[in-house]
Amino acid sequence: MDKIGTGSTLQAPLKDSSKMELITNLLCESPTCPEELIHPSEDCNVNATLSFTVQICRVEDIVVDGLVKGSVIHFHLARTVTINPGGLVTSSELGCRRGMGKGLISSNGAGGGGGHGGKGGPGFFNGHLTEGGEEYGNADLPCELGSGGGNSTSGGTTTGGGLIVMGSMEHPLSRLEIFGSMRADGESSKSIMESQNVDVMGGSGGGSGGSLLFFLQTLTLGNNSLLSSSGGHGGQPGGGGGGGGRVHFDWFNIATGDEYVPMAAVNGTILTRGGTGIDDGHDGKDGTLTGKECPKGLFGVFCEECPIGTYKDVNGSSEALCIPCPPEELPHRAAYTFVRGGVTKPSCPYECISDKYHMPHCYTPLEDLIYALGGPWLFGLLLSGLLVLLALVLSVARMKFVGTDEFSGPTPTPHESQIDHSFPFLESLNEVLETNRTEESQSHVHRLYFMGSNTFNQPWHLPHSPPDEITELVYADAFIKFVDEINSLAAYQWWEGSVYSILSLFAYPFAWSWQQWCRKKKFQQLREFVRSEYDHACLRSCRSRALYEGLKVAATPDLMVAYVDFFLGGDEKRPDLPPRLQQRFPMCIIFGGAGSYMAPYTLHSDNLLTSLMGQVVPATIWYRLVAGLNAQLRTVRQGRLHSTLMPVITWLGTHANYGLSLQGVQVDLAWFQPTASGYYQLGLVVNSVDEVAHTTPVSEFSNTISIEQLRTNDVCSYRQYVPCLGNSQYTHLSSTDRRINGAIINSFTLRCLKNQKDVLFPLSFVLRNTRPVGHQDLVGLIISILLLGDFSLMLLTLLQFYSISLGAFLVVLLILPLALLSPLPAGINALFSHGPRRSAGLARVYALWNVTSVVNVVVALIYGSVHYKIQSTSDEGAQNFHALNFSTEESGWWLFPTTLLLCKCVQAPMVDWHIANLEIQDRTLYSKDPAKFWES
Repeated sequence: MDKIGTGSTLQAPLKDSSKMELITNLLCESPTCPEELIHPSEDCNVNATLSFTVQICRVEDIVVDGLVKGSVIHFHLARTVTINPGGLVTSSELGCRRGMGKGLISSNGAGGGGGHGGKGGPGFFNGHLTEGGEEYGNADLPCELGSGGGNSTSGGTTTGGGLIVMGSMEHPLSRLEIFGSMRADGESSKSIMESQNVDVMGGSGGGSGGSLLFFLQTLTLGNNSLLSSSGGHGGQPGGGGGGGGRVHFDWFNIATGDEYVPMAAVNGTILTRGGTGIDDGHDGKDGTLTGKECPKGLFGVFCEECPIGTYKDVNGSSEALCIPCPPEELPHRAAYTFVRGGVTKPSCPYECISDKYHMPHCYTPLEDLIYALGGPWLFGLLLSGLLVLLALVLSVARMKFVGTDEFSGPTPTPHESQIDHSFPFLESLNEVLETNRTEESQSHVHRLYFMGSNTFNQPWHLPHSPPDEITELVYADAFIKFVDEINSLAAYQWWEGSVYSILSLFAYPFAWSWQQWCRKKKFQQLREFVRSEYDHACLRSCRSRALYEGLKVAATPDLMVAYVDFFLGGDEKRPDLPPRLQQRFPMCIIFGGAGSYMAPYTLHSDNLLTSLMGQVVPATIWYRLVAGLNAQLRTVRQGRLHSTLMPVITWLGTHANYGLSLQGVQVDLAWFQPTASGYYQLGLVVNSVDEVAHTTPVSEFSNTISIEQLRTNDVCSYRQYVPCLGNSQYTHLSSTDRRINGAIINSFTLRCLKNQKDVLFPLSFVLRNTRPVGHQDLVGLIISILLLGDFSLMLLTLLQFYSISLGAFLVVLLILPLALLSPLPAGINALFSHGPRRSAGLARVYALWNVTSVVNVVVALIYGSVHYKIQSTSDEGAQNFHALNFSTEESGWWLFPTTLLLCKCVQAPMVDWHIANLEIQDRTLYSKDPAKFWES
């Protein structure tokens, strides 16, 4: 290693040497490069033809901490050259005084700057313009000294920059590291003027920059380092600036492809600028900075890779040769990738912007599926055809499995009245059942209904005061104790209601199932308590207490209305007991249900009630009445009682009483048992026609309470005024108002009923019990198609949001857990269940899951809107439109979730019609002609 230490100087020739002119004679007027510098000999004998050349030869590693100065400097047969901070290699102001690009001189004007890599700046003084020197030399192989500028009037001229050559064509440097400076600048006129201290008419032009020629493999320019071949500044007044010099890098063995390594790490400064003109003098033009012609894929002075998104398939260094890649070949979710050694073909490599997209088209898994099947239109046709085919298969399988007898024909006679005569040994069993039923009705005294709807906030409870009908049968104190025990047992624990609230928030169908399970459990507890645990101490009958037979607890099938039946024990010795049915008039029958989608109002006629009514009404008439009334009641909705109860009231007047009046009986709609919270129950009041005929007309009672008072008070507040309001023929029954504990509802009092709305009331506009539409097979087929379509669209939507992110997928899937996945199994379970009643119940659960899942779909739409809006906004300023802009290609993201939402909205009425067809199979129940209704 050879080192030029700090403070050391290596220089040739000296500036004041008389032989300085030899440099001009040898190099300044020659248009060709010295062969000794381009192809030097191996013996380092350059000074044989180039006198006063500073040549450092046959030293492997050269370190410069001091000064190396000369007109021509040549580093030859060296491996590495390092110029440390403070080190300087310079040929500045040691070039030609005239040269091939000397600036012109005027006797009464300012001098023009010397030219070289750039034209010298013209001088301007006293109205005279003096042209600067012209460009000369080869930008791709510069080996000339810079030219001078001057003014004969001033008596001085400037000198151009010298020549510095690092390496040679045959022996390039392996590595050049510059942390200091390397300069070949032209001389500025200012220094001449100050040194000669003369008065001038016009300033001299600046000298042009020299040449820096590098034959090397790698270059490092450190921070604050400098490579300069700049022109000198013009002198005052009016001197032109010298033109910039030339810098050229002749890279050796440029690697390409995967073997490419960057050849230059440039953190310093490279200057070839022209000198500044003084006053009106013009600036010199900038010089040239060039590099060896780069191979394919590389460009620029330092042969770097073409910018990402461009390719270069020809040799050359111009940046214009890097052509943008064809945009039509780039998928819209892709970004061009960096390629070592640059891209040499138009088919530029790219990668998907996320791992969730798949090469080569950067499709999501969903789009892969769609385009694998022929594109969106063909995929839609195939999916639609497949859904129809599967729905047909499903419908056929359903008809084979379930049977068609359940979907057509009138409603059969209730099983309680059916007697099977197919087998003789069953005849006696049926007769025994009928006998027991008759004996039970003959000992029945009274039915006491529970108050409340058996919910967590309205549990069942009995009134503490025994009604008049049983005061002779029970001990008052013991009855109160019995009621306390029953009410305590009927109450729910706090955690049961908490579980229901939590499930209602996240999975309402599970909440409904939980509530029904709790109701069933509560009813079983009450029934078991009365049947075997309670000692019947409240009953006066010794026989009843001994046999535990005086009390029975029963409930409607929906477990919302329960009652206690009181029976005689047989030892009362009361000839007036039990009373005949006419003696119990007016008799109250409370509807089951709550006027909701899951529990519509129904009149449940159990065996006991049927036997009792059989005393005055034939069983066939009573069954027909119950079936017709239930068909009307199923459309009554809590929260809209004013509009939905009016058809029931009308039907009772035109149809029910039309047939019952022949039996001397009349029924009316009424409300019963109001609680302090405002809850009340609906039902029927059964009365004899004779007793109804003796009532007071409405006109006689109208002055008791005004219509305005009825409109502004609920049922509890006006009960003290109208305890029992009747139809248009009668209104007030003073002898029975305390017995029914409520009031009759007619068109007049209906407006005063308080609508009880809960938070789920808006769902009643989607989920509601309707009248049957028939065409059960067609409705079932449509539901099958929608069910399969729902499941397919759900999967496609989840797949689409999984392509956005795992977080988006989980949000849509789990915002309401299981809501998206449950409609299919719930729907299949409903379609393949045996029995209309069970199928209808399961269909309602299916409808609940379907509506619940709408929340997930709405969340998907909101999430997608926000996501793609943010994505579109963030990509507006992106340079690579095809790689990052989603606004056009992703505009159809909403298609699947919107179609899924539409599918669910269409499913809802279809399921409602399906349930109506299952529950009401006798279309004659809706006959407008009362005679035809009763004939059927």
